[in-house]
Amino acid sequence: MKRMFYAMAVTAAVALTGIAQQARAHGDVTPQPVDVTGLEPLGEEWRKENPYKGDPTAIKIGMSGYNQNCARCHGIDGISGGIAPDLRFLEQDASGDDWFLKRVRHGATVNGTFKMPPFEKIMSQEAMWAIRSYLESRPTD
Repeated sequence: MKRMFYAMAVTAAVALTGIAQQARAHGDVTPQPVDVTGLEPLGEEWRKENPYKGDPTAIKIGMSGYNQNCARCHGIDGISGGIAPDLRFLEQDASGDDWFLKRVRHGATVNGTFKMPPFEKIMSQEAMWAIRSYLESRPTD
């Protein structure tokens, strides 16, 4: 009986260790600010459409911002591994811009549980639009 209890305890400990390792594998999920040096300032009023679409500087800054804040859930190079949506397939028009900006600014909840943190108090709109520009530059094939 003691052997069975010991075996169950060891099995449970190994399982819990594996779960803890998976949680740590995502790294620091605290949103990080993005350095937007080199981008034209956009002012206080939030733009409705991406003002940096196709801008090489914005794409470079957006790649860095994406890798710091988004890749752990949305995938390396924007290619989702299944945890979160593949953002390369967002509509590349005003409706896609609107959806993207609302999600990034306010986060996402499912059944009352945060699935994505809000970034509005961490990132500027310049950073958000730079990330959007990066995602629009990613191939979908």
